[in-house]
Amino acid sequence: MPEHRIYDTEPALTWEDAFLSGNGEYGIMVYGEPHAQRVVFNHHRFVLPNGTRDLRPPAIADRLGEIRELILSGRAAEAQRVAADGRELAWTQAFHPGYELVVEGRSGGPYRRATDFTTGEIAVMSGERAHHAFVSRADSVVVQRLTGELRLHLTGDLPGKPDDVHCQTSAYEKGGRVFLSVRGAYPAGLGAAGFEGLTLVLADDVSVTGDVVVTRGETLLLTKLDRYEEPGWGTDRLEAALTTLAGHPYDELLARHVAVHRPIYERVTLDLDVAGDPPVGELIAEPGPALVERLFHSGRYLLLSSSGVLPPRLTGLWLGAWGAAWSGDFTTDANLNLQVAGVNIGAMPELMTGYAALIRDQIDHWRVNAREIYGLDGILAPSRTDGESGYLFHFDEDWPWTMWLAGADWLLYPLHEHHQVTGDLPEELPGWLAEAAAFWEGFLTGSGFVVVPSFSPEVGPEGGSYASVNATMDLAAARHALRLAGSPLAERVPPYRIDDRGALTEWAWDVAPHEDHRHVSHLYPVWPLHEINPDDEPELAAAAHRALELRGDENLSAHGSLHRALVAARLKDAELVRINLMKILGADMLFRSLMTAHNPGREIYNADAAHTLHGLFIELLVDSRPGVVELLPAVPDLLASGTIRGVACRGRVVVEELTWGSGGVRAVLRSPVDQRVTLVHRASAYREEVELVAGEPHHVAL
Repeated sequence: MPEHRIYDTEPALTWEDAFLSGNGEYGIMVYGEPHAQRVVFNHHRFVLPNGTRDLRPPAIADRLGEIRELILSGRAAEAQRVAADGRELAWTQAFHPGYELVVEGRSGGPYRRATDFTTGEIAVMSGERAHHAFVSRADSVVVQRLTGELRLHLTGDLPGKPDDVHCQTSAYEKGGRVFLSVRGAYPAGLGAAGFEGLTLVLADDVSVTGDVVVTRGETLLLTKLDRYEEPGWGTDRLEAALTTLAGHPYDELLARHVAVHRPIYERVTLDLDVAGDPPVGELIAEPGPALVERLFHSGRYLLLSSSGVLPPRLTGLWLGAWGAAWSGDFTTDANLNLQVAGVNIGAMPELMTGYAALIRDQIDHWRVNAREIYGLDGILAPSRTDGESGYLFHFDEDWPWTMWLAGADWLLYPLHEHHQVTGDLPEELPGWLAEAAAFWEGFLTGSGFVVVPSFSPEVGPEGGSYASVNATMDLAAARHALRLAGSPLAERVPPYRIDDRGALTEWAWDVAPHEDHRHVSHLYPVWPLHEINPDDEPELAAAAHRALELRGDENLSAHGSLHRALVAARLKDAELVRINLMKILGADMLFRSLMTAHNPGREIYNADAAHTLHGLFIELLVDSRPGVVELLPAVPDLLASGTIRGVACRGRVVVEELTWGSGGVRAVLRSPVDQRVTLVHRASAYREEVELVAGEPHHVAL
């Protein structure tokens, strides 16, 4: 049976190795030495105001003809200068940690720390001292239970905190209760006003000395967090909310949380027939099936824990220092979609609520982008967002993000996939899809059905500027959006191009390729769209495969390797999957929480790999599109045998169980509706039309 946890016999001495818990709104990071445990508190809405929240897109629609003429005449750099409208590159508001709780006390005896994926509970044991913590999905509160004689205090002085962010901490008694408080004030006039954290300390023996709380015996800590748009504090409201929970013991609060958390987490499980339960350091050191199995489950756990009010950020929901790379935001041209690759097929439909909320809260901004930049109805998405603004302002004359046209279709695809998997149709989705199509109808009819300007994230032609014509990602997005809308203009989108090397080109235009790059945006029609696949488009599939072979690695970024692996899986190349997977597992990219790095050598704390691996492993074992379920399409040696349960397929089929190995292949499928599907196992040349009866299991043995 697989282990649904990690444990360590060594303390985490830096926040990057902290064990993690979260409820999709609050996140905690537990680390530190045995005698001084530390807990960092995070909140999805903690972003540092920098004046860009209300920064609007450039009003350049009246210069579109000039921009197009410049690009078509080979003067891309000038076109980018015009499109930049004199602006410099502006960044989203940076995600930041809140503050830290320090728990000091005597320690001794054996040390052990663990995270239980099924419950979200972190446990740290040091001799007779114990520290248990989780973040409740049921009650929206951080809950901690500690034992021993302890000194508790808060600090807002985390690494990299700007001098103009002022944190005030205190400990106080009120109404017979003891509280620890932190208030963080942002610089005035740039956006929101500040944030607050409040902890209720419950113990039989508790006292306050200055900013320190001293407890003896068993202590229960309850913490609420908030962020404020206007000056002023919500302390009274937080006190009342915490006091309401004060009568509930730790075990009851945990049970209420687990009742929500566990059913989502346990819907899909992977068993790779591995034995033993080594500490996490030994797992990381041996990149084999045991590590793969644990990464599958840790990925589900971390994805669930960081998804709720919003989808996961570049760092999930966790950060222990200020100054996050790329603002710790939602980078939408690749990273966000990769991180949620396993949400739908991993049977976690609840997590699409936060994803839809991100779009819903800023869809009006997307409409403004389309109108101001192109003078068109419809929607145009930005390449990054902090969760508050969807305006397109991150660009300059060197980075023409105003020319990335595929964003709306790319970002709406996971919601469309949710519909394919569950049959549920998010209320606003048909309207949003229609607006994505409307943009393309207006754009293409105005450009003579040549996509110009165009931009393939984040790549330009060899030796040139980024502004281009007919980027393959844009063509795929236009065709997909128009087909979903039933528009006849879909057939007038320019076709893809294959070069003299037999490779699918990044632009359907006569430009020299730039191969050594982390992004593979031109393979959008392969993953996630399924438009190009070996069954329906064998020539284009072969060309896409050749393009993938020719692509360099640039800096071995996690998202680049995993994007390649997902495409390789769709093209049924298990060896190419293995090569790209080992760029993650064999390149020192795993922290001791099984959170991951952006680059080898554990450079830059980043959730791309931690979350995407879960979706990749499912794609290696089950590929699906409406009407087709393929078993074991691209299985590398790391998954030579095993069982996966609960995979949700596009087309409303569930693979309740799939077992493979030396004994053959066995599967159980179930559908909530009567339907006929094509069942495929490519390795044995098996392909059969099967009738699925609503609610009845369908057994397959090969």
